[in-house]
Parts: sequence; structure tokens; C-alpha cells
Amino acid sequence: MPKVAREMSALEVSRLNIPGHYAVGGVAGLYLYINDANAKSWVLRLMVGLQRRHIGIGGYPTVTLAQAKEKARKLREEVRNGHDPIQQRKDVVSKLKAKQASAITFQQAAEGYLASHGDTWRNAKHRAQWTSTLTNYVYPVIGDLLIQDIEIQQVLSVLTPIWKTKNETASRIRGRIESVLDWAKARNYRSGENPARWKGLLDKLLPAPSKVKVVNHHRAMAIDEAPTFISRLRLHEGIAALALEFLILCAARSGEVRGACWSEIDIEARLWTIPRTRMKAGKEHRVPLNPQAIEILSTIQKSAETNLIFVAPKGGELSDMTLTAVMRRMKVDAVPHGFRSTFRDWVGERTNYPRELAEQALAHAIENKVEAAYRRGDALDKRRVMMSDWGNFLSSD
Repeated sequence: MPKVAREMSALEVSRLNIPGHYAVGGVAGLYLYINDANAKSWVLRLMVGLQRRHIGIGGYPTVTLAQAKEKARKLREEVRNGHDPIQQRKDVVSKLKAKQASAITFQQAAEGYLASHGDTWRNAKHRAQWTSTLTNYVYPVIGDLLIQDIEIQQVLSVLTPIWKTKNETASRIRGRIESVLDWAKARNYRSGENPARWKGLLDKLLPAPSKVKVVNHHRAMAIDEAPTFISRLRLHEGIAALALEFLILCAARSGEVRGACWSEIDIEARLWTIPRTRMKAGKEHRVPLNPQAIEILSTIQKSAETNLIFVAPKGGELSDMTLTAVMRRMKVDAVPHGFRSTFRDWVGERTNYPRELAEQALAHAIENKVEAAYRRGDALDKRRVMMSDWGNFLSSD
């Protein structure tokens, strides 16, 4: 049995002011500790199993003598019942810290997802689009909410205002929210089903994109206007005009042309091989170069400072707006990307080349999985003839 000290009164306790440890009585092992700064605190000394514990009960006078005794009695009762108060406190603190560590916001989770996956994307533009849509549409609504608290109501609060007016953007945002929430679940930041999934959940609450999406096609030039436009374009000097003509002759995308490098060109084989890292479908694409495209390349002097073919006046890659600006100055109601549609119309309406050949020239992904499985080659030789005819047609004015 521990020795019980003489029980002090509240007045006696208040008069203690010399640094040291004072047994105040009333409850075995209850002490008032006074440090050199004259700060006072309650401590209960007792044996827990085979270990001696010193358990803090609180500071004096915030915790009065009577309150200290009451707490001390309860702690002794817990010990008699086989509990370790200090270990219980450690467990509570540990769980609290773990909970706080996992209590990240949606924005923090999104930034974590980008850090994990951003480097695997084909280009910086894709990452920029992710960041832009999240910053403009998602973070202002749910960015500060804890990721574990994101439910279907919060997802809808982001999507509903723009679902009908900006459906393409909204659909991409939905997919991005879903990806962030999946990442958070895999990292144990949340549990349960993903409230941003489409099939079986949001498809029951929002109209299908096909019902509300407004398709804005790239403005394209009529087939018969293309040769005259090429004649006019050739009167314009500058690297942007050459890049635009090269784009049209190859039926290529703007980014593919603006990022084209000399190392991708085989003049002798009359071939331009675009690596998969620069292709929309993520697959290498070979472009047979017609004589007109070869002539453009022959007029461009290689730079010793860069591997780029079409170098901006101040160095580096041309911007997408540079090519568009050429067409605007020529007062043409079309955009560079629209010439891919012009090429597709020319193949379908003015030639006997099969649809599949045009699709391969445009490097379109094959949606039919069976067709994709059986397509082995890229019909380069057949496409070479077709692209030569395309070049001749454009030069016929």
C-alpha cells in the first residue's frame, strides 16, 4: 500500500511557492509539482503493472485541488481495472495524428495526383489543361473541402452549372474529379464508392453529353477554294506561311507541324516520321512527303541552334496562333485545323481512294476494335500516291 500523505487544505496548497514536489494527500500518489519558474502542475505517481508512471493531471490553479483529487481517483480506478492511462493517451494522440495526416483537401489531393501522373502525359499542354480546368471550375467550389467529405452533392455542385452550356469541358472535369478521387482512395485518404463515376450514378442524374453537347466543328475551306488559297499563300513570305502550307500539304495537325524536327525527316525516302510522344493517339505516324512538301523543306535553312524545322523569329516553336494569324490576315473564314476536313472531303468526293486510307493519312484512332486488331501496316505506299495527288490538286490553280 502506498503511503498516504497528510491531506492539505486548498489554502495550504495555494501557499506553496518553493520549487519541489509536494504530496497533497487525499489520494495516494497525488503531488503538486513546482518548477523554477514557479509554474505549478498536478502529477499522479502510481504503478501500472510493473512500471512506475507519472501522469500529468493539469496545471494549478486552472485545475483546483478538489478537481485534481477527483481526476486522480478516476485514474487509479482505471489502473485497477487493467488499463494503462498513458498508453491510452498515446493511442488517442496517434489516431488523431493519423486522422489529421489523412485529412487533406480536394485541391491537395489533385496536386498529389498531378505530381504522381503529370510526368507520364505526352505534353505540357495536357497538364496545363488539367490545372486550368481545376483552378477555374473545381477549386472555387470544392477545393477547400476535405477529400473524405466529397460526395455526390459536391460533385454535382461543380458540374450542374456548366453541364448544358459547356458540356465538353464539364465532361472532362467530371473525369478529372473521378481520377483524383480514385487516387485519394488508393492512398487511403477516403473510402467508399467514387461519387464522380458516370456509369450507374451520374448518368442517372445528368443528361447524356450527346443530348446537350453542341458540336463546334473547326471552320474548314471548301474543296474548290483550296487551290486558290494555296496560290495566294505562296505569295506570303515568312516561316509561318511555309509552316501553314506544309500543314495543308501533309493534312497534319498544327502541333505536329510546329514541333516538327529535322531528325524526323528522311529527305531521300521522302518521309516524315512523327514519334508517338507528339501524336494525339500516342502512336508513331509516318507521313509520305509529296514533292510540294519536299520543296518547302528545301527552302528552309537549318539552324545550328535548334533541331526545329519551323523556328519562330525569336527562337523556339511557333505558337498555334501564328498560323491562325496568317489566315486572318488573308481574310479567310477558316482555321488551320479545318484543312484536315477539306482533305477528307476531297478524298471522299473527288477521288476513288477508300475511306480507310484517308483515316490513316489523318492518323485517326480506329474506334472499331476488330478493325484495329486486323490492321497491321499503315499502307504507306498507297498513301504516298494519294498525298501526291493531293499536292497536285492544291497546286492546280
